[in-house]
Amino acid sequence: MSITSTNLDGILPLIARGKVRDIYEVDSESLLFIATDRISAYDVIMENGIKNKGKLLTQISIFWFEFLKDSIKNHLIASTDAEIFAKLPKELSEPKYKDQLSQRSLLVRKHKLVPLEAIVRGYITGSAWKEYKTSGTIHGLPAPKGLQESEELPTPIFTPSTKAEQGEHDENISPEKASEIVGKEICGKVAKMSVELYTKARDYAKTRGIILADTKFEFGITDDGELVLVDEVLTPDSSRFWSAKSYVIGKSQESYDKQFLRDWLTANKLNGVPGVEMPEDIVEQTSAKYAEAFEALTGKKYTY
Repeated sequence: MSITSTNLDGILPLIARGKVRDIYEVDSESLLFIATDRISAYDVIMENGIKNKGKLLTQISIFWFEFLKDSIKNHLIASTDAEIFAKLPKELSEPKYKDQLSQRSLLVRKHKLVPLEAIVRGYITGSAWKEYKTSGTIHGLPAPKGLQESEELPTPIFTPSTKAEQGEHDENISPEKASEIVGKEICGKVAKMSVELYTKARDYAKTRGIILADTKFEFGITDDGELVLVDEVLTPDSSRFWSAKSYVIGKSQESYDKQFLRDWLTANKLNGVPGVEMPEDIVEQTSAKYAEAFEALTGKKYTY
């Protein structure tokens, strides 16, 4: 059974439902993030979910937060069930709540958010490839001539976008525009840190037979201007992972993500249509891709 929505009966106030996460306020300084099994494509949430997707996303994020902790602080207060339930109201340890929270929750510190999607691209694909074919640029930035689709860029580049409200589209913007939004100093810190984190993760992923083509980071900021890594990190929902074994320059690659779902929606002319229920084979194939990514990246066995 997949969990597509949580209900804590008012024990904690629900403050937001995103495309995947339900966010509850624990106290004035902390939040409870619960990753559900919801899945969206083309900015529309499907009616049914992908079993255990929320658990897999949460455990992948925990792995990366730990991996990157020497490079940047993160917002985690507690990430294991034992630690989290010890800090929550006792009623939430009852089975009907525990089933909703177990292995898919993070207890995190509140931070002022930097209102940017901090995207780093190491390979040219997706919207960047479309732009490059038309204008020879990537996010308005000059790019090397003669690049092929899915080719590795000479150096990773910071290509930010706006952080849109649910149901709206993020807008690709130049680093100059990002500086106007958040200020030159903060934008510079975000750009530098994003590329550093991407590079560290890319190099590790290569040792696991995985190519990290691009990813999206989100940052909070402390009162004294220090960046903090927040939200999810380096999951198949926020990143493009390819298998190094099947990688071929000059064409699009299969990703460890919801590509099965996107392809099915497109083939059935359902992209962007609300109220769609996925057939069981699409659910199973998509679930298998998330599990495969989890095992490849973390080296742990999928046992959910």
